[in-house]
Amino acid sequence: MSVRPASIRPPLLRSGDAISIIAPAGPVPRDTFEKGAAILKSRYRLVHDERIFERQGYLAGTDEFRLIELEHALGDPSTQAVMLARGGYGITRLLDRLSPTCFLDRPKMVIGFSDATALHGWLTKLGTTSIHGPVVTQLGLLPHDQAMRELTTLSQLLESGDLPAPIVGLKSHGRDATVEGVLRGGNLEVLSRLLGTNYQVDLDGAILLIEEVGERPYRIDRILTQLQMAGEFAHLRGVIVGDLIHCVEKDGSGPTAQEVIVECLRPLSIPILTGAPIGHGERNRAIPLNVAVRLDASNGTLTFV
Repeated sequence: MSVRPASIRPPLLRSGDAISIIAPAGPVPRDTFEKGAAILKSRYRLVHDERIFERQGYLAGTDEFRLIELEHALGDPSTQAVMLARGGYGITRLLDRLSPTCFLDRPKMVIGFSDATALHGWLTKLGTTSIHGPVVTQLGLLPHDQAMRELTTLSQLLESGDLPAPIVGLKSHGRDATVEGVLRGGNLEVLSRLLGTNYQVDLDGAILLIEEVGERPYRIDRILTQLQMAGEFAHLRGVIVGDLIHCVEKDGSGPTAQEVIVECLRPLSIPILTGAPIGHGERNRAIPLNVAVRLDASNGTLTFV
C-alpha cells in the first residue's frame, strides 16, 4: 500500500509576514542566532520570546516552557510560519503532550531540520506538509552571500505555489530506475528513535530522505539494520542521501558512512542517490516533506511532482 501526499497545505507567505522563532530543543547561542536572524529580517518579521536563550543542561529551558512556546507558535494567529532557532535534542520529549488542535485550527508552515525530524513526523501524522530546511543559527554560521542564497530558496518555497526546482547532479548507487513516492524522513538517528511510537514515519511506498552528523559508520549501520529488521524498508521505493558530516571513525579507518549506507540498502534493489545538498553541511537546501516526488537514477535527479 502506498502512502499519500499531504492533504493539508498551509497558506503561502508574503514578504514582510511574521515568523515565530522557537527553541524546542537545544540551547540557542545568541551570537549565531542574531547573525541568522539578521538574514531572515531582510524579508520577514521575526517574533520570539527572549526565554529561547535560557539553558537547562542540554535543553533550551524546561519541558513546560518549550511545550508552551511550541503550542503558542503553532496556534498564534499573528504569525504565518514557525521556524526553529536551532536543533540539538529535546523535541521527542514534547510530542506526547503536544496538542494537534493548536495546529489544525490554523495550519502554518513549519521549518527546520535535525531534531526537527521528530516534529516533521508529528506533522506528517496530521496529514500536512512541512519544510526540511535551515534553522536560524545555521544561517548565522554561513558566509553572508551563501546565507542570502539559502534565504532565497526558502522564501521561494514559502511564497510560491510553483513546484520547487529539481535537485540535480546526484550519484546513483542502487537500481537504475525511475520511481515515484512521497518524500519523508530527515535526520537518520532521530528518525530511528520514532520507531515503535505514535509518530513513527510511514515509509510504505515512500522516498526516504536521510542526512546525519557525528554518527560513526558502525552506528549508521546499526540504525539501518534496526529499521530493516523492523520491516520499515519492505515497501520503500527509493532513497536520497544528503550530507553525512563528521560521520567518521576516530582512527580514520573505513568504510565511509556513505559506503555503509549503500552496502546496507543495496539489497533492497531500489534507487539510491547520494550527494543531495541537504543537512548539516555548507548547503542545506529547503525542501518540502510529505509531498510527491520522482527519483530518477539514470539522470541523478529528484523532481517534485
